[in-house]
Amino acid sequence: MVLRKTKKVEAAAVVLVIVVVVVVEIVVVAVAAVVVVVIVVAAVVLVVVVLVVVVVVVVVVVVVVVVVVVVVVATAEECKKNKCIGLL
Repeated sequence: MVLRKTKKVEAAAVVLVIVVVVVVEIVVVAVAAVVVVVIVVAAVVLVVVVLVVVVVVVVVVVVVVVVVVVVVVATAEECKKNKCIGLL
């Protein structure tokens, strides 16, 4: 009688350990999946930020070049009118 109860308790303990191990594995896999999703989202955000910075730099360079060209052309026109002696 005692032997049967002991075997039942042992079997229940084994089942409980298996259930706990399976639950822990599921939790570990879920946490790993969340970490992977966070890493992917961070990578996408980083790429978007880099692209925005590149676009801003290109726009600033284009604006500076346009301003320099306009100033040079305006200065050249003024020098033609006033017969400047200099670089232009």
